[in-house]
Amino acid sequence: MCAGVPLMLRVDGSLEQQNGTVVTRNEIDEIVAYCFEDVKRRCLHRAGDATTTFEDPGTGVVRIHAYVASHGCALAIRMLALKIPALESLDLPPVVADLTQRSHGLVILSGPTGSGKSTALAAMVDRINRTSAKHIITIEEPIEYRHAAGKSVISQREVGADVESFGSALVGALRSDPDIILLGEMRDRLTMAAALTAAETGHLVLGTMHTGTAAESVDRIVGSFEGAAQDEVRTQLSGVLAAVVCLRLVRRKAGPGRRIASEILLASDAVRTAIRESKPHHLRNIIATGRSSGMQTLEAHLSDLVVRGEISHEAACSVTDRRSELRAEIA
Repeated sequence: MCAGVPLMLRVDGSLEQQNGTVVTRNEIDEIVAYCFEDVKRRCLHRAGDATTTFEDPGTGVVRIHAYVASHGCALAIRMLALKIPALESLDLPPVVADLTQRSHGLVILSGPTGSGKSTALAAMVDRINRTSAKHIITIEEPIEYRHAAGKSVISQREVGADVESFGSALVGALRSDPDIILLGEMRDRLTMAAALTAAETGHLVLGTMHTGTAAESVDRIVGSFEGAAQDEVRTQLSGVLAAVVCLRLVRRKAGPGRRIASEILLASDAVRTAIRESKPHHLRNIIATGRSSGMQTLEAHLSDLVVRGEISHEAACSVTDRRSELRAEIA
C-alpha cells in the first residue's frame, strides 16, 4: 500500500494491480495508528521502518511492515494462516520431520523473503509441541504464529517488545533451562556466535537465514567473523550443524497456489570435513551424491516436480540460477 497509487496484491508470487482502488496517505496513517503500539510507532518515526502483527476476529492475523518513503509512509501487509499448518501438509521431504526429533544441534532454514521459512519453522515447533514434552523458547521479530498449549512449554519473546535484540535474548535464553531455541533470524555476528554456543552446549537451535543455498549459509556464518576467529567458528559449526534446509515457493502448474521446493543438506562426516577444512564449494557435490541419506539439491527436487507435472519448466527455471543443471536433471 503506497499513497497515491493503486492497491497492489501479491497473488501466488505475482503482483496484481487493483484498478480503481487508490490508497490515500490518510488511510495509511490511520492503519498505522490503529494497528501499531506506541513503542512500534516510535520505532517507525525514529528508524524509518517497523513491523508488527495484528489480529482481527474477522480477518485473522496479519503481519504489517511500515516504512517511510519519499511519498510518505507505505505498508506491506501479509496475511498469515488462521492456524499453524501441520508439518506433513507442507509437502516437505520426510527428513525435515525427522529433524524435530533431534535433541541438539543447529538446524537452519534458509531462502529469500516469502519462501515459507517462518511457516515451516512454526510447523516444526507445532510438531514438537504435539509429540514431546520440551521447554521451547522462541525469539522472533515480530511473533507471527501463536502456539497453543500442548505437551511442551513454549515461551514466545518478541524483539523490540520483550527483548532488545536477537543476540542478547539468546544469551539470556541459555539461563532459562530451554531444550529448544527458535531464532526468527540469524542476522549478525553476536546472534550467530550465541546460536553456535547454544547448540554446542546441548540445545536444539532452529533458525532462519536469507541465503540461497546450503553452501552460502555456511559462508555467511563463517564470514560474519574476522581473522583467526573464522578457524574456531568453522570447527564449532562443523561440530554442531545438523541440517540446512533451503526453501523456494514455486507456482503450481494446474490451479492456484504454490508448492515448496527445497535443497537439503544433512551433516555427515564429509560435510563436517568440508566445513572444518574451509571447502564449502565441496558441499554441493556432497549433497548431489547423498540422495540415499535424504539430501537433495534444489535442481534435483525441481526436476522431480516438473517430471511429475506439479510445476512447469518455466516456473522451475524462475527460482534457480543453475538452469543448465536443471535441464540436465529433467533430461
